[in-house]
Amino acid sequence: MITPVLIGGDLNAYNLARAFHEAYGVKSYLFGRYAVSATKYSGIIIPEFISDLDVKERLKAVLDDFAAAHKGEELILFGCTDDYVSLIIELASEGALSAYKVPYTSARCRDLFADKSDFYLMCKKYGIPYPKTLIIGKKSELPDDLTREGFVFPVVIKPSSSAQYWHHSFDGMRKVYFAKDQADAERIVGEIFASGYDRRIIIQERILGGDDGMRVVTTYSDRNGKVKMACLGHVLLEEHTPKGIGNHSAIITEYAPEVTSPLIRMLEAEGYTGFCNFDVKYDAASGRYLAFDMNLRQGRSNYYCTAAGANIAKCAVDDLVNGTDAPFFEVQKCIFWHNIPLGVVYSYTKDERLVSLAKQLKKDGDEYSSLRYRRDLLTRPLRLACVAVMTLRQYKKYKINS
Repeated sequence: MITPVLIGGDLNAYNLARAFHEAYGVKSYLFGRYAVSATKYSGIIIPEFISDLDVKERLKAVLDDFAAAHKGEELILFGCTDDYVSLIIELASEGALSAYKVPYTSARCRDLFADKSDFYLMCKKYGIPYPKTLIIGKKSELPDDLTREGFVFPVVIKPSSSAQYWHHSFDGMRKVYFAKDQADAERIVGEIFASGYDRRIIIQERILGGDDGMRVVTTYSDRNGKVKMACLGHVLLEEHTPKGIGNHSAIITEYAPEVTSPLIRMLEAEGYTGFCNFDVKYDAASGRYLAFDMNLRQGRSNYYCTAAGANIAKCAVDDLVNGTDAPFFEVQKCIFWHNIPLGVVYSYTKDERLVSLAKQLKKDGDEYSSLRYRRDLLTRPLRLACVAVMTLRQYKKYKINS
């Protein structure tokens, strides 16, 4: 019996639970710190909330207890945020998760890729282009004139370690910052370090173009370090809230090996295993695709892969449970995935060509929405109401933040 165990309760978790339910007809057990609308009232999820779940010892105890109560089942463990995945990788490297199948990489590869600063070093090693970047470890390392370093304002400022950054909340906290001038850059860097965050900060050139310049690449590498699945998505819209910038809201899948192949070569050269997720942006000025970021997990929007024929749950089960040596599969089917109302997608996507394609895909029956899962809505009125409220709120969110 396959038993999915999900740590975290956001859209990432719901996408996973839906993938498992579609493929195997099973419910997923979810552990989180609090209830989240994306997974609330769902009939395909069995939730439990533990306030200190983000503490390593507590997470281990919870997982030990669950394994003891579910002996004989094939337990597959997924983390749905960077910090949970980091804890899972750490516990697995210590041999503390022997009862579970874990679709993530080794501690060695975590140390090579998890921190953005280290990720850019790996990109440099393998000849993968990325934006002009300056890395600082404290405020005093910020140059007093970034223009003398070749930067043009506005510049992008972001923490190098996302997992550590979110543990130090402060007023005005954002996922990514855009500094309009030198004084603004100094203020932003000062606030981030003053919060208690003590890792590196990235100063980076801003690549022109909107949300529709972004691409997302999801891959799965088997237990032998061979990439078995790759799926590229062309982003139409991202979230526009301060803490949600970079979270994808609408995607159309594309087949572009020139984008995916260099990333695959890097992963296989380093023996990477499990899921990962890349953010890439097309730079019209140079005609190149630039690597922005890498997450050591399936992305929050991972249902775009499942909808296109690369079921996320099946990737892990075939490899870790069935031991299948599957041939490499790169998604070529074009589908339209979204997690916001169609009206919002059509109104706020700037590229009219993409809007037209999205409308055509909907007409052809190749349009998918994560939360609009009929098997989870038709018999659960509370779930249906919750999804309806979440959907309506998106109109206000985009109006305010766009």
